[in-house]
Amino acid sequence: MELSNLIAYLVDDDLSIRRSLPRLLKAHGVKTVTFASAEAFLQAEPWVPEACLILDVQMPGMKGWDLLEHLHTIGIALPVIIITAYHDVQTPHRAMQAGIVAYLRKPFDQEELLEALEQAYTQRRRGSL
Repeated sequence: MELSNLIAYLVDDDLSIRRSLPRLLKAHGVKTVTFASAEAFLQAEPWVPEACLILDVQMPGMKGWDLLEHLHTIGIALPVIIITAYHDVQTPHRAMQAGIVAYLRKPFDQEELLEALEQAYTQRRRGSL
């Protein structure tokens, strides 16, 4: 699948992730807009509805799950890919229940992320959000 001309919102407090992922995604034609916190992402609206959200779960302040709940409450439906170094038994289950496209544990393989993006944009195009 061609990923060019797509937009991904990356919300992660880890600076190294905010620096490296946009470079990777740019090489595949994906424009990435980065945010260091969920609060910064919320302040940046309006968002492009055709975008995908790549979201860390554990961040200072508003957590990734809280951001997802807030977006759901205000009627914003974006395909979501969770990336996290935090792992417990309930988190993948919670992600599945929330309809998350992919749950990737850091460090993850770049091919996993690219496949997840393909899934997210396929979902978006089909209107299955």
